[in-house]
Amino acid sequence: MDRLVLGGGSAGTPLLDRLAARPGTLSVLVADDGQAAALREEGIDARTVELTDPRAVRTVAGPVDSVVAYPAAPDHAPALADSARRAYPDAVVVACLGSSLGAGDRAAVGEHADRIVDPDVETASSVLERADDAGIRPRRLQRTVRSIDGTLGVFAHDDPDPDAIAAAVCLSRIAERTGTDAEVCYYGDIDHQENRALVNLLEYDLRNLDPDHDVSEFAGVALVDHSRPGINSGLPASTPIDVVIDHHPPRAPVEARFVDLRSGAGATCALMADYLRLLDVEPATDVATGLLYGLRTDTSDFTRQVSTRDFEAAALLVEYADHGALQRIESPSLTAETLETVADAARNRRVEGDVATSCVGELSARDALAQSADRLLELEAVSTTLVFGFTDDVVHVSARSREADVDLGEVLRAAFGRIGSAGGHARMAGAQIPAGILTEETAGAERGDVIEEVVVDRFYEALDTGVGRTTSADYGRFLRTGDPDDGQ
Repeated sequence: MDRLVLGGGSAGTPLLDRLAARPGTLSVLVADDGQAAALREEGIDARTVELTDPRAVRTVAGPVDSVVAYPAAPDHAPALADSARRAYPDAVVVACLGSSLGAGDRAAVGEHADRIVDPDVETASSVLERADDAGIRPRRLQRTVRSIDGTLGVFAHDDPDPDAIAAAVCLSRIAERTGTDAEVCYYGDIDHQENRALVNLLEYDLRNLDPDHDVSEFAGVALVDHSRPGINSGLPASTPIDVVIDHHPPRAPVEARFVDLRSGAGATCALMADYLRLLDVEPATDVATGLLYGLRTDTSDFTRQVSTRDFEAAALLVEYADHGALQRIESPSLTAETLETVADAARNRRVEGDVATSCVGELSARDALAQSADRLLELEAVSTTLVFGFTDDVVHVSARSREADVDLGEVLRAAFGRIGSAGGHARMAGAQIPAGILTEETAGAERGDVIEEVVVDRFYEALDTGVGRTTSADYGRFLRTGDPDDGQ
């Protein structure tokens, strides 16, 4: 992170000291030789230049990521902001203005600055946040989205969960605020009754695409809650990606014009709430409700992989959310078929160690598989569940886990990826397998027995070989690099 402060401000040294202590470089340009010398004595790289000459500023400072325009006098602010923007058109410009600046001058500054802060009112930490990665990220996202000439396709992962759905809707609203049309899309199905209730009660406009859909109709593509096309995504693997926002650690390099991968959060919805906060956007009720529900489901009501960022996001969203709608989403009406499938899963369960598997047989309510896997996970001493059933053509699989060192998405891909389609996340995953591959010439009463034997054997084999398990070495490598694979 390379930062530039243009002007030293009337009382800027504490702020400069804290900026200098951040990772990256800091350069300070001032108009007075004496001030520059005094700052250098404090260990700050300071030089003298004509602050209102963009060419001189650019020559002295070189490329930077963010510019803090910090005028020594209020009437210098418009010229300083203009110089900062012309010198660095691609950088994030933060203008520090006192409350004494008039409305006309403040409006003039706003034409050039991405963000205006008042150092007399806001804390130094707040000013730092705007000039650091946290403040730069939202502006870069806006610029990336604004540059798309046409409709942005915002893609949740296949068979999206509440975290993916709500985060995608939020990103589409942010895009529309920048003047870019956006459409939320997904492949697969929204089966879980609570997920359908989320979409229906909040009246989210989602587009379900067929596997062979031509995505070239979109001028840009964004991925939410996953990071690569073709992996838990119906998008072709070669699809150029403009935006990626995800809270899962990457398993391979992620290529996009804008990438935000922060695995310190328990849900992508927490990252989206952070964008709303930093962009000073008051969330609409439907967005706040969806983000809060996505946060709660992905963190299991703030008990699983939860972080400070998740609690901060919840504190922001709870004020705007429709809590009556949340109650209705969490308690949707159940069909008789769903209840019967959950009961079959409980009756047919087989438990080995801390793993429970269950075949519900002929499937009448596919959405009940996920609910059955959730309910079996509530059994004492069970930490991983696999529930599956079949139609004439397809075997459907749903899995859940609360084991910290198991990535179910990787486990199911290893077990079933070569004979069908499989994917998901560390704690929840699914698969679809052509039934004929498993049964071949088997028919009649033996069909279900064969399917159960093959599915369970493949699942345990993937678990036993350590596929999808995160070792301490993986975790240490992730802490250092942000990527558990790290080329190893």
